[in-house]
Amino acid sequence: MIEQLKEIYSTLIVYKDGSDQLGLDYKWFATENDEIIGIRNDELTSKDVSLLTTFLSPYIVKFPTPTEVERNWREIIFSSVLKKEEKDWKPSNPFRFVYFAFNKNQIEPVLFKDAIEALFNKQVPILWESEHEGFIIEQQMMEEESISYEQIIDILMSDLYVKINFFVGPYKKDIIELTPHYNSLTNVAKRVFLYTNKSVVTYVEAIPFILTKQTEEGLRLDISQTILQEYINDEETIKMIETFFNCNLNLSETAKILHLHRNSLQYRLDRFVEKTGIDIRQFHDAKTVSLALLARK
Repeated sequence: MIEQLKEIYSTLIVYKDGSDQLGLDYKWFATENDEIIGIRNDELTSKDVSLLTTFLSPYIVKFPTPTEVERNWREIIFSSVLKKEEKDWKPSNPFRFVYFAFNKNQIEPVLFKDAIEALFNKQVPILWESEHEGFIIEQQMMEEESISYEQIIDILMSDLYVKINFFVGPYKKDIIELTPHYNSLTNVAKRVFLYTNKSVVTYVEAIPFILTKQTEEGLRLDISQTILQEYINDEETIKMIETFFNCNLNLSETAKILHLHRNSLQYRLDRFVEKTGIDIRQFHDAKTVSLALLARK
């Protein structure tokens, strides 16, 4: 296709990894194979652009140009199973998808990618969903000391003033059923931060959300009302319980965060047990109430 287009547009060029930045004097497009081609603006009419965008995707210059590794990842994620089996390239180590999202116009994608690669001290594949969200593909290297995503958030916030959320997927060892895995993570990642104030959420932590989300809405409401009873709209008590859970059922730490005396917190927890018959200081009861709080949201 590219050769045919060259016969029509003499200024057509194909972007090569490692070459100069994409010039603004060119209109850039991405092919179905993720190749980036450009045609000089003065050779294109508005009609040409409309025609080209029917089978090519306009490429926004401020996105980082896809590397060969990123193009390989896109191919094995979005191609058919048969092509995956025939594909020569495959990841050499266990890998995981880490979803990220920051506010629109907080940072240019190119600068964000540079910052992430500086923190990892190596090239890191990133698949962009939009200008402010996408997936980092992290490969597990046994000999390397991994950086936590909480640390990354602290650094990005202090150095670049970027507020960001991460949803950390599980490690996978192969590319079997990679497309449904990627799609499932995408669906959960885009929703999970509506239900938590945490900036970093792991796949394991999201399991209760995933299960609750699959429950019919009427049943979710019934669960929350049955378990929380008269406290279902008591925001002060709800906040206390959520803080207690976030502190791993630690009374002293919870009291400190809530600025309460430990005995006052103990009294309020005792009142909840007395009213509901559910002792959230015990693991199994706490798990049930945690799900009820999630269903309430």
